[in-house]
Amino acid sequence: MSLTDPFTACILLLVTLAVLGLPVAYSMILASILYLLMAGLDMGTAAEQLLNSMYTSYTMLAVPLFILAAELMNSGSMTTRLTNFANALVGRFRGGLAQVNVLQSLLFAGMSGSALADAGGMGKMMMRMMTQDGKYTPSFAAALSAVTAVVAPILPPSIPMVIYALVSNASIGYLFLGGILPGLLISASQMLIVWWSARRNNFPTEEPVPVRELPRITLRALPALMLPVVLIVGLRGGVMTPTEAAAVAAAYALFVSVVIYRDVGLREFYTSLLNAARTTTSIGMLIAAALVFNYIVTIENIPNAIRSLLLSYDLTPLTFLLLVNVLLLLIGAVLEGSTIILIIVPVLIPTAAALGIDPIHFGVVVVFNVMIGLVTPPYGLLLFVVKRVSGASMGAILRDTVPFLLGLLVALMLITLIPDIVLFVPRLFGYSG
Repeated sequence: MSLTDPFTACILLLVTLAVLGLPVAYSMILASILYLLMAGLDMGTAAEQLLNSMYTSYTMLAVPLFILAAELMNSGSMTTRLTNFANALVGRFRGGLAQVNVLQSLLFAGMSGSALADAGGMGKMMMRMMTQDGKYTPSFAAALSAVTAVVAPILPPSIPMVIYALVSNASIGYLFLGGILPGLLISASQMLIVWWSARRNNFPTEEPVPVRELPRITLRALPALMLPVVLIVGLRGGVMTPTEAAAVAAAYALFVSVVIYRDVGLREFYTSLLNAARTTTSIGMLIAAALVFNYIVTIENIPNAIRSLLLSYDLTPLTFLLLVNVLLLLIGAVLEGSTIILIIVPVLIPTAAALGIDPIHFGVVVVFNVMIGLVTPPYGLLLFVVKRVSGASMGAILRDTVPFLLGLLVALMLITLIPDIVLFVPRLFGYSG
């Protein structure tokens, strides 16, 4: 390959700019412009791809709406009420507050759809609770808050699954349903590891909540707990599309916070809108850049070339999935998750389809891999988030993350080897795959 080759020059510029610290979105845009110039293509092609692929995509509206819903939940008392509910259920056991951390992430996952929203909201609060009075070390609290946040994009609603649906044309509704059992499996494995760690390190228990208080605590948390139920029933009942479900999620979060809980005013609402707009802008830039770059990848016929190469080795579906796991785990250690879904995964989808791999199963496996990357060094975005909040050293956080990371890998293998873990719930709702 020569430097005068447009695609070679494009990749080199992309890698160089990213290594130098330029955000990936800007790196992809500049590299794509270089390709179009060197290939003698019309520069207006980039704008055309954006208009046709992104700004006419009704599905993409779900992303900012789910982000807004998560921001509204973080700005009010939903997080506190969910934590109190989780504490009433599992706080009385050994390592109770750590178990609460796992359970509250599971509950909040059904509302935020974002691992970063979970770690930045509930995770921050749980770290403060766990480290006060020296009950847990800052590094363990940080590690646990990072790994429990991984479940958020696996359970519905899920922003990464919306992005995967954009590049694969898979059903968002069935993807959401396919994440339910894997999400429960992840949380169960984390609770098991917390139980083992609690016995080993003699973690404290919390003061048991009297049984007579359970109905009151449950009633206070019920409006927040009902959101994922409303979304799933609405989606599978045909009442609303995924984008409409995202709008309902944001409206529901606003209604509960303002009317029922009465703890979000104009200032909090404005702050939520501002934070949601900032997050949406960064994700939107990345998606826009990836769509143009994917157009270049398509011109170079790379997806079909890779499919032909892989099929020439007579791979079985399981072998291919195992190779995809290894590839995405390695890439996830150095690249951000949305970038992987938007750039790497579209190249793999044709091969998966040719091998007869179910698109819903493949989508959940892909998203799970990407989420593990969030707690894998050296990139591990969640690790940096919790480090900043906890003040613990990265080395100590990584040490305490290892058992949970191994648990995530075991759960990934089970989901890969047993597709029914993913497909059981979608089939209950009429999926024929």
